[in-house]
Amino acid sequence: MKKTILLISIICFANLFAKAQFTESFTDGDITTNPAWVGGLADFTVNPSFQLQSNNTVASSTYYLSTASTLATTAQWEFYNQITFNPSSANYVDVFLTASASDLTANATNGYFVRIGNTNDEICLYRKDGATVTKIIDGVDGVLNTSNNVMKIKVVRNAANQWTLNRDLTGTGNTYFTEGVVTDATYTTSSFFGILIKQSTASFFQRHFFDDIIAQVFVPDVTPPTIVSATALTPTTLDVLFNEPVDLVSSQTTANYAVNNGIGIPATAVRDAANLALVHLTFATSFPLRTNLQLTVNGVKDLSNNAINNGTITFSYFIPIQFDVVIDEIMADPTPQVSLPNSEWVELRNTSAFTIDLQGWRIADVTGQSGPMPTYSLKPDSFVIVCTSSAVAGLAAYGPTIAVTSFPSLDNTGETLSLLSPQNRVIHAVSYTDAWYQNELKKDGGWTLEMIDTKNPCSGISNWKASTDIRGGSPAKKNAVDAINKDVAAPKLMRAFASDNLNIVLVFDEQLDSLKAATATNYSISDGIGVPQNAVAVSPSFDKVNLRLTTALQPNKVYTVTANAITDCGGNVIGSAKTARVGLSVLADSFDVVINEILFNPPSNGTDYVEIYNRSNKIIDLKQLSIANRNSLNVISSIKQLSVENYLLFPQDFIVLTEDKQLVLNNFVANNLDAFVLVNPMPSFNDDKGDAIILNAQGNIVDELKYDEKWHFKLIDNREGVALERIEYNAKTQSQENWHSAATSVGYGTPTYKNSQYKIADDVQGDITTTPEIVSPDNDGIDDFATINYNFPEPGYVANITIFDAAGRVVRNLQRTALCGTKGNYRWDGLGEKNQQLSTGIYIIYTEVFNLDGKKKRFKNTIVVARRK
Repeated sequence: MKKTILLISIICFANLFAKAQFTESFTDGDITTNPAWVGGLADFTVNPSFQLQSNNTVASSTYYLSTASTLATTAQWEFYNQITFNPSSANYVDVFLTASASDLTANATNGYFVRIGNTNDEICLYRKDGATVTKIIDGVDGVLNTSNNVMKIKVVRNAANQWTLNRDLTGTGNTYFTEGVVTDATYTTSSFFGILIKQSTASFFQRHFFDDIIAQVFVPDVTPPTIVSATALTPTTLDVLFNEPVDLVSSQTTANYAVNNGIGIPATAVRDAANLALVHLTFATSFPLRTNLQLTVNGVKDLSNNAINNGTITFSYFIPIQFDVVIDEIMADPTPQVSLPNSEWVELRNTSAFTIDLQGWRIADVTGQSGPMPTYSLKPDSFVIVCTSSAVAGLAAYGPTIAVTSFPSLDNTGETLSLLSPQNRVIHAVSYTDAWYQNELKKDGGWTLEMIDTKNPCSGISNWKASTDIRGGSPAKKNAVDAINKDVAAPKLMRAFASDNLNIVLVFDEQLDSLKAATATNYSISDGIGVPQNAVAVSPSFDKVNLRLTTALQPNKVYTVTANAITDCGGNVIGSAKTARVGLSVLADSFDVVINEILFNPPSNGTDYVEIYNRSNKIIDLKQLSIANRNSLNVISSIKQLSVENYLLFPQDFIVLTEDKQLVLNNFVANNLDAFVLVNPMPSFNDDKGDAIILNAQGNIVDELKYDEKWHFKLIDNREGVALERIEYNAKTQSQENWHSAATSVGYGTPTYKNSQYKIADDVQGDITTTPEIVSPDNDGIDDFATINYNFPEPGYVANITIFDAAGRVVRNLQRTALCGTKGNYRWDGLGEKNQQLSTGIYIIYTEVFNLDGKKKRFKNTIVVARRK
């Protein structure tokens, strides 16, 4: 009989204990059973992530859910909460740990609750006595003063009715901070646990999330505290964080702490006034920089009088340097989605041998900086995703994710991103473009850019490409394209420009070692300028160097600057490509720069290009020039600046303007691969005829060409892929006689170098001369046409030019009543009147000139038409 009563008692106690405690993770997607919630059921929903989410869309409302719970003493409550807004007096959450009734809004309901938010953006513990509420633990003000707040909250009530309120703002429950401790025994029973939400406007609708609720019997602490982290803030101060609040006396006993490597015990030990798990140590001996040290702790007790014994942790005084952490994956264009969330983000990787706290780090672009990152320990060779707060929920499923305010909007086609340390140092910078995907399909969106070799962090496009992970990227883990890709290429000095007469900027092809780049004695300037006064590597990319001179540059003079002993960030020393011309630029005037070659009808696998030539003795900045066309109303339109950066065009230099350098190189041979400037998009140039215009910074026309496909050599049947070349730099642009199809022998185009049809006008001393003596009109670039040069003592002469064959028959009326200047030329392409091929042999060029005064003169010049075999 006694055994039966004992068994019944055990069963009853077990049932009572089971009802007293509960867990709720919402994985069943149901709030009506297991356990059953009551109250505003329609005001809440279980979202696809199996979290309880608010669903009330009524302004200025208060609503709640509650579930049966009799746990009230010797108890522990834990729950996850996220509010994606900055709380206020009209927008907060009350989580009732104990309640005397299910209706949490009723004045008669008594109990204890945690208030999340309110005016001071804090987390506090309250007691509810009917209609009166009393704050019994006052949390730290301002901890929720962000637009996205994630937290794990734990409240403990021990057998002595001592309440402890803890919170972890990472939401993980790994590192709790104690908001306070209080003793209160007013209420020792409970009937319900519940959640009450107060909201104002639509900005706060459906932005409350709850998960992983646990109410259980509190088991007294018999475990000593453990060391969570040791952070060296300065060379002599160390913050030690324990996993729980520690006793004041033992935690402030300096003999309980010791650091190896000759550092010894601290001079002072002070427990933090707000965070009872944090102790501040100060040492008389400085920590060596970037050296792993060991802290040993003995005798420090928790609030339950459990003492730590031989607790150890490794730490270092660590000031991050360049490339300790790198940006190694970028989701700049998440649309159209492949699989990953439709959000922009970057991934960071710790490439150092030290654990790095990212608190205070920032992401920046050319428009500004993000807000500071929260505390996050990034271990060696580990990863973390950084994004805006609204993207955290979707990305956290893939791995560690931290949010920053004002996360930069990542341009799809490219920009410069920088990672800044709390000391505002540039730790890594990436200047990406959509060409870095190296994949036409993937650059349209949905795929990340991944760094191939993080030990080669500044090689640009050669060390990046689109992810090969089938999800579209590999967030929070090793990149799908990860491989050894060592940088063995020496840096090159690409060009230079003078911002004024005492300052020169050098432009290199890759990121440099910033210390070597900032050594003034590594540079020299010709013509008596010598070594600069100082040199500054320009952040964040460190591919430019500013030189300050002691002697001013002179106008209209070209100097040479030389860089020696410069290395890239991989240690490669600059080689032969170490010199560049520089000088003071001036604004281009009319005819200073001319259109020298144009491909307006490219092959199907090619693109248009326009070559310009500086025929003046001026140094001209391409930043001060634009290219344009004319629209159907003959108005200048589609104006595009040639360069957004300073880019000097020196006298007698060529530059090719195009949208795609590689497409040009696929079809033509270029003598100077550096003489390309990408203009994207280029103005459109029709395949039959159109306008190409060069403008200066004042909008004045420097040169204009109205081209026509009929200007091509008449025997070319297919003009696609054939460039028109200028014959003479100093002759008029708008003259068909000054243009000819590029020669067959050069592949029908000469981008970046002298035209195949280039001719220098002879300084004619006689009346009429012709060159050459033999023409071969086969478009091979050699003597394709004859030039008929004239030189008259006065203007006003009119010329008729007729071509006869050896039998005296007229084969071409070349010019009729053509008005001549004092000096000039005409051109004969070796073809007949109907543009037909003529037989090889001797021909007579008969020129008759006269003026209005009746003066006449006749000339006969012999020329041979030949064919090359």
